[in-house]
Amino acid sequence: MAEIRLTDTDKALLDALHDGRNVPSNLAEDLDLTRQHIQKRLKRLEEHGYIRNIGRGVYELVEDPRE
Repeated sequence: MAEIRLTDTDKALLDALHDGRNVPSNLAEDLDLTRQHIQKRLKRLEEHGYIRNIGRGVYELVEDPRE
């Protein structure tokens, strides 16, 4: 799958997950965005293999496309 154009939200999510695993509700609160928007962007990042859901809605960084 081709690389995606990262949005500001994507970059903020990658930064947050660089610090450790997290869940959409915490990420939404930390970034002052809706949980629905966060989940949409997490799904897109996961589809491209940059992050993964390790279970129970917990996400972790796999590969930062900016590096």
